[in-house]
Amino acid sequence: MSTTCSRRPAPAWHVETVLRLGDDALVLGQRLSEWCGHGPLLEEELAMANIGLDLLGQARLLLSHAGALENAGRDENRLAYFRDEADFRNHSICELPNGSAPHDDYATTIVRNLLCSARALPLWRALGESADPALAAIAAKAAREVAAHWRHAAEWTVRFGDGTDESHARAQSALDRLWPYTHEFWIDDPVATAAHEAGIACLPSSLRPGWEERIDALLEEAGLVRPADSGFVSTGKQGRHTEHFGYLLAEMQSLARAHPGASW
Repeated sequence: MSTTCSRRPAPAWHVETVLRLGDDALVLGQRLSEWCGHGPLLEEELAMANIGLDLLGQARLLLSHAGALENAGRDENRLAYFRDEADFRNHSICELPNGSAPHDDYATTIVRNLLCSARALPLWRALGESADPALAAIAAKAAREVAAHWRHAAEWTVRFGDGTDESHARAQSALDRLWPYTHEFWIDDPVATAAHEAGIACLPSSLRPGWEERIDALLEEAGLVRPADSGFVSTGKQGRHTEHFGYLLAEMQSLARAHPGASW
């Protein structure tokens, strides 16, 4: 991307709105890539790789768009590989490990995909009406992809929840551990409010009723119990991340930072 473009930069809240979307896709895609070579069966190895690639494709489009809006000479690669931890704006749930002892397992990844895709599906559909034409075009593509992500996660959540005692326990444990991080989804902060008022994006809180209805119906089918809400709210989209994020970022960025300017 040219750094000499004379177009005026977009407002900071507009840039950050797109960065949040791009960072969610990038970071969750990076987590899902960790299953490559470690999937529970070949079919799922391919399915999870494809979901991760969908998210990577979304991240590329979104980060490129954020760079163009910012107009500061940063392309998708600069934004992905040369920002520091506090500069990322993803929701904390995206950066959590694919389980925690003793349940570093597939159920955790599936339940996280369920919770995230249940929010992403109505979000992308709403963004299809965005006053930002480039974002609306990205949303049209992402909505189709996320619909498939939701179906995959929903089918497997039901299999785990309605399966053996062990699979049920793992799915419920994953749900209990991940649920508090979903509270961050619904925070209408100044960035979200400005984007809503300009017609760029919907308010996060507006997605909650539909999300809860979709999740509650699926949990009932799976025989899983919805965890009680708490006052905990994670802060990833404010740039304050969990202790896990630095390790993920170091792995993701190490090659690019070791050889800046290299091309393959």
